[in-house]
Amino acid sequence: MKKLYPDAAAALDGLLFDGMTICAGGFGLCGIPERLIDAILASGVKDLTIASNNAGIDGEGLGKLLRAKQVKKMISSYVGENKEFERQYLAGELEVEFCPQGTLAERCRAGGAGIPGFYTKTGVGTLVAEGKEVKSFDGQDYILERGIVADLSIIKGWKADETGNLIFRKTARNFNQPMATASHMTVAEVEEIVPVGSLDPDAIHVPGVYIKRLVLGAPYDKKIEFTTTREREAA
Repeated sequence: MKKLYPDAAAALDGLLFDGMTICAGGFGLCGIPERLIDAILASGVKDLTIASNNAGIDGEGLGKLLRAKQVKKMISSYVGENKEFERQYLAGELEVEFCPQGTLAERCRAGGAGIPGFYTKTGVGTLVAEGKEVKSFDGQDYILERGIVADLSIIKGWKADETGNLIFRKTARNFNQPMATASHMTVAEVEEIVPVGSLDPDAIHVPGVYIKRLVLGAPYDKKIEFTTTREREAA
């Protein structure tokens, strides 16, 4: 199967449609598939449901899609750094399904493993539990959470070989790993593509069987979410 594509737009060709659900890896600005996000922005596809830990920040990452009004619903955990997200939500322009961070990761992992649902104590007795089945195990209540299987997963990796075997770098692994398996079509952008056999098999984080399309995204600019400075100490 041909997996290498010349750019993000080519890698997404034929995959995008209005109303689709997308799993997007990354955490803030760390490990986000920014080339693929830009291609989705340029496509003009709309009414998207996006499962992602957050929606980036204003004007960066998934924040670009929010600003362009292409997102109908976010399934997210941490959304506090995006003012446009807040504005759209409070104005009734954006549907939000808040999901605890660990639960979101497990929902994606479960979906990729063919597990339609699981029970967890996280969220019991809170707004998170509203409308969900509650079951008692050993005298304690648990809520049913559904696995997530999207139409498309977009992820960012560090290195991949030409068959799609993929490695993440440090904290940029974050949500990328579970989301790589949580759809029938995963497109990855990476910083480097190496020949088959170059990667240590024991170091592979996502086997190539999960990666259907691959694009080289480098070079990247290192964006900083928060800049903190202090006065220089006197000599």
